[in-house]
Amino acid sequence: MRSFKQEITAVFGQPVAENPTQVMIESAFADSGLAWRYLTLEVAPPNLGAAVAGARAMGFRGFNLTIPHKVAVIEHLDSLSEAAELMGAVNCVVRQRELLVGENTDGKGFVESLREVTDPAGKQVVILGAGGAARAIAVELCLAGAARITVVNRSAKRGEELAGLLRQRLQADADFVAWTGDYEVPAGTDVLVNATSIGLFPDVDARIPLAVDTLTEDMVVADVIPNPPQTRLVRDASARGCRVLDGLGMLVNQGVIGFRLWTGVDPNPAVMRAALEEVFG
Repeated sequence: MRSFKQEITAVFGQPVAENPTQVMIESAFADSGLAWRYLTLEVAPPNLGAAVAGARAMGFRGFNLTIPHKVAVIEHLDSLSEAAELMGAVNCVVRQRELLVGENTDGKGFVESLREVTDPAGKQVVILGAGGAARAIAVELCLAGAARITVVNRSAKRGEELAGLLRQRLQADADFVAWTGDYEVPAGTDVLVNATSIGLFPDVDARIPLAVDTLTEDMVVADVIPNPPQTRLVRDASARGCRVLDGLGMLVNQGVIGFRLWTGVDPNPAVMRAALEEVFG
């Protein structure tokens, strides 16, 4: 890290507890021999602009953002990556010289995880959900050459909006299907992605409205939920003989991408996953 002649030491009256990403990234710092810190800082929406200005002034190499800041932060940045511009959301900011550049690693992390079991190019993909995670994943799958994307969602407005974005901005073959009752996965589907929050801790036994008997062993079934890694969908899909991807893979790969952007160093994904597994038990 840089050596400063003038320093400011921050004092937090009520420190924020470590979160899983913090544990993962700091484990990678230690393993890479970098004396860096990754801090969890709560910022109220009215203070977002001041927080970004502070990060700029203090020479932060970058930072992550969560809801509700992913869209609002854009006006405070200097530029966006192609993916972040398409998604209209930023979850990772990188300092490039004096500029703050917005990136979105959500979908990239998923695609890297998927590539560990299959190449997304030419694949027929069904995505359950149309929120931020679904949007990021759908955009990156299109950029990776997926043949067709089917968006399944209860809200027709959000579902049609996402499918329309894929068609208009990426010239993708994409459609929307209203989610009513137990969704039956069409024959010929290569990849099924749960991009909803159904099954997230503490509601670990929540059931996704899905006809499990339509899952076949030639499908890859992915769940973006990292906690717990073995969601009900992951267990059901495994029992059906599907190749499965848990949410830890996506989270690790997001971390790898951000780490590389900030430091220029390739971290050890195994160290990062082990840190997450310890956090989630």
